[in-house]
Amino acid sequence: MTDMTASGPAQSGTTSALLMLMKARTFIALILVFTYFAIFAPNFLSAANMVIMSKHVALNAFLAIGMTFVIVSGGIDLSVGSIVGLCGMVAGFLLLNGIDIGLGWSIQFNTLEICLIVCLVGIAIGALNGFLITKLNVAPFIATLGTLYIARGAALLSSEGETFPNLTGNAEYGSDTYRMIGSGSLLGVPISIWMLIVVGLVAAYIAKRTPLGRFIYAVGGNERAAGLSGVKVTRVKFFVYMFSGFCAALVGIIISSQLVAAHPATGDTFELNAIAAAVLGGTSMSGGRGRIGGTIVGAFVIGVLSDGLVMMGVSAFWQTVIKGLVIVAAVVIDQAQQKVQARVTLQSQAMVGK
Repeated sequence: MTDMTASGPAQSGTTSALLMLMKARTFIALILVFTYFAIFAPNFLSAANMVIMSKHVALNAFLAIGMTFVIVSGGIDLSVGSIVGLCGMVAGFLLLNGIDIGLGWSIQFNTLEICLIVCLVGIAIGALNGFLITKLNVAPFIATLGTLYIARGAALLSSEGETFPNLTGNAEYGSDTYRMIGSGSLLGVPISIWMLIVVGLVAAYIAKRTPLGRFIYAVGGNERAAGLSGVKVTRVKFFVYMFSGFCAALVGIIISSQLVAAHPATGDTFELNAIAAAVLGGTSMSGGRGRIGGTIVGAFVIGVLSDGLVMMGVSAFWQTVIKGLVIVAAVVIDQAQQKVQARVTLQSQAMVGK
């Protein structure tokens, strides 16, 4: 009888420790991956590589933040990569051509106006996803798969598959500062990182401090119960897909600015990296659970892994395989975490009952 009493707290302590390790898996993975490449990848810790890697991480983090809201609400967004490509092409078209209104006249835009228009395009595609899912009852996977093809086709049609080159802008119209978005820096930190900090803080505030954030989690946890509790489920779903489209538009702007060019194939498979970062950061694919901070750390893991593998000369094919394994491992650990969490809850209830 004494042995059983002694083993109970010990087993409970072991289970709790295991649960803590699972919750910290993203940080542990980041430390391990960073340490490995710091040792074995040449010039990995150089200042130039840190700047380049931070820009790559920012691109994935933007998409992953939007994807987190979508997945937490119980959905999925496969269209973000195509939205990136289309929004980059819209920016390139406006920079080079403006809008022709006939009679030899055209409307030209400055940098801020171009960015606003591009963001509205991303939000509009997100609204289309929301409409298909909420009003026409199309499954999120199918709806966003359809808009993936629509957005990619529109990007190709905008230039007949060609690149919009030399997006340097025009000082006369105030668009010559466009390229600074992707290549400029403030206080030694790339502007894209400052943008990520702002978007990340806003997203975290929405998730933790606002009724909308609570509604998003409620819809993902149990949509029917949330609806019966008075949550406007349709509005919540519209918001998460529109926010995801907005984040994708920002990535389209940043990439076209960095490259000083826009290509319709930009953003291909970006949605996979975004999903990987969100899941690795603790977002549950079944909905109702996820953290913006964890997602950003997950984006760092994917970014460090991708850049490190490139620096070590690993084949692009193997990089894809490794990313797939990371996604599967993250989901398996997430499922195990839920089981351990349930066990800890039962043990706590049993101890309270005694």
